[in-house]
Amino acid sequence: MCRSIKTLRPPYTEDATPDDVQAAALQYVRKIAGMRKPSTANLDAFNEAVADVAAATEHLLSHLQVRQPAHAREVTTAAP
Repeated sequence: MCRSIKTLRPPYTEDATPDDVQAAALQYVRKIAGMRKPSTANLDAFNEAVADVAAATEHLLSHLQVRQPAHAREVTTAAP
């Protein structure tokens, strides 16, 4: 769907910023709405949708449990 929205979770991105989340939300809403810039009549709904998607993205990223790569698990579980 939105091929240029980058993955924001580790291990793909360790340092996703609020700007990254906002940019992804904006791009997603643009794609769904089928418009790059909304008309004045649609501006409030458009901006509200971007804020909602950004909030949902922040929530998702903060609640994901990301498994460690196999090589990291071996290092942390190896006996001394």
